[in-house]
Amino acid sequence: MTLRVLVVDDERLARQRLRRLLREEGVDVVAECSDGREAVTALRTHAPDLVFLDVQMPELDGFGVLAEVGAERMPAVVFVTAYDQYAVRAFEVNALDYLLKPFDADRFRKAFRRARATLERYRAAEQQARLAALLDRLAAGVGVTPSAASGGEASPLTLSPVSASLEARSTAPAAGRYLERLLIKSGGRVFFVRIGEIDWIEASGNYLRLHVGREAHLLRETMATLEAKLDPSQFLRIHRSTIVRTDCIREMQPWFSGEYVIILRDGTRLKLSRSYREQVAAQLGQDF
Repeated sequence: MTLRVLVVDDERLARQRLRRLLREEGVDVVAECSDGREAVTALRTHAPDLVFLDVQMPELDGFGVLAEVGAERMPAVVFVTAYDQYAVRAFEVNALDYLLKPFDADRFRKAFRRARATLERYRAAEQQARLAALLDRLAAGVGVTPSAASGGEASPLTLSPVSASLEARSTAPAAGRYLERLLIKSGGRVFFVRIGEIDWIEASGNYLRLHVGREAHLLRETMATLEAKLDPSQFLRIHRSTIVRTDCIREMQPWFSGEYVIILRDGTRLKLSRSYREQVAAQLGQDF
């Protein structure tokens, strides 16, 4: 995926360093700006996919840039600043990450690659949505179901019917606003984890361990409190100490004493305890 990136920072050396680090990732910078007003013009002119945006700038700061351009026209944002007091506000405006100066090359690479992976998922989701719409139109025209048109069959306990069940419920109005990302503080770093990036969550003493691909992050929160903030159409509580994202489930296998083993796409095996089986069945809209 080729990204169009904009760099905004009022310090020339900071811009040069960001450009060099981006070049090492094989990315060309479409433009660089030294203040907020220039940034607004560049965003409207170049329509980049991603912007590295300084917070404190003369005349118009980073948040002012967001306000002037408008959320609907803003690309993905990684804030770059020497001040950690803006982290919560960055969280509120849905920034992908928050680079706290001074940062090393490894921290930059993690932020950039997380942003690129997130944008790739968005693009893939858009393509899947277009394909699904096309299959629906074909189905309406020839009298077959989308699953038959795609030539696939699914076992009652594979991911496909789980997704279908959730999709059927997605048209219902949401009961409230659910979390879209979490703010993580670790080892002097302040960064964001998108809820849709989390594979599963386990209790770990006074913390929760968030499993995100091959990474794991600790969050000081209780399982019950976080569960209440997650969209139940996307996450299942399968054990008193485990929550799993439904899109990560590959299959469910019967185990002993009414329990099941849930197998994720990466091969991780998790236990669905008997006490949560009825609740999971209700959320999925099917018995097993």
